[in-house]
Amino acid sequence: MRSYHARRRDVTAREATRDDSNATPVFRRPGAGWPDDVMLVGGDLRPAVVLDAYAGGLFPMHLGGHLAWWFPDPRGILPVDGMYISTSLERARRRFEIRIDTAFDAVIEGCADPARPHGWINNDIIAAYRTLHEMGAAHSVEAWAKDDGMLAGGLYGVSIGGLFAAESKFYRRRDASKVAVAGLVDVLSSAGDGEQRLIDVQWQTEHLARLGVIEVGADEYLRRLEVALTLPDPDWTGSAL
Repeated sequence: MRSYHARRRDVTAREATRDDSNATPVFRRPGAGWPDDVMLVGGDLRPAVVLDAYAGGLFPMHLGGHLAWWFPDPRGILPVDGMYISTSLERARRRFEIRIDTAFDAVIEGCADPARPHGWINNDIIAAYRTLHEMGAAHSVEAWAKDDGMLAGGLYGVSIGGLFAAESKFYRRRDASKVAVAGLVDVLSSAGDGEQRLIDVQWQTEHLARLGVIEVGADEYLRRLEVALTLPDPDWTGSAL
């Protein structure tokens, strides 16, 4: 299991073979009318750029046709030891099998379904996170229905050291995405140092609050992030489940 810094060196070495590997991303400050949570606009989605952004507390999301880099304040996080497993969710877990990284493409495509409201995952995002997945930096946690073996829901995100930056989740059957979140918590809990690991969910919503997501201010988030990045990666082989 490797730290963020070791993974970053691997990515840098791999990107050195690309013709644009030395290109400097061009960012600009957002002007009037942009949401307060947008820190930068522009740049690109090369793996090294994206990983460096996460290590600094930013994440990419397109807005109005522009690539924006976000830093919500307050920030929604799910403490690894703080997820609330209700009786109904515990029952729901019995209906699904959790798998890791067996259907990453299907998960991100499920999250990007244009029929979903407020969709933001475009082809550029899909391509970027597929590349991160191939490099071992992005992962999917999948809930498969035990009755017919179908993919019922899941989530994907970026893992660097003790940080898991959750990007999106989807479901086709009731409770499947919540079961996937519980599976994610199991992976990070099994890695040890649970109180220092960080699940970043970007914003707290009413739904996520019921699962145990809390809000922390920018300074507290950055403090937790700094600690998390020093930890080794979890075991993403699925053997811990």
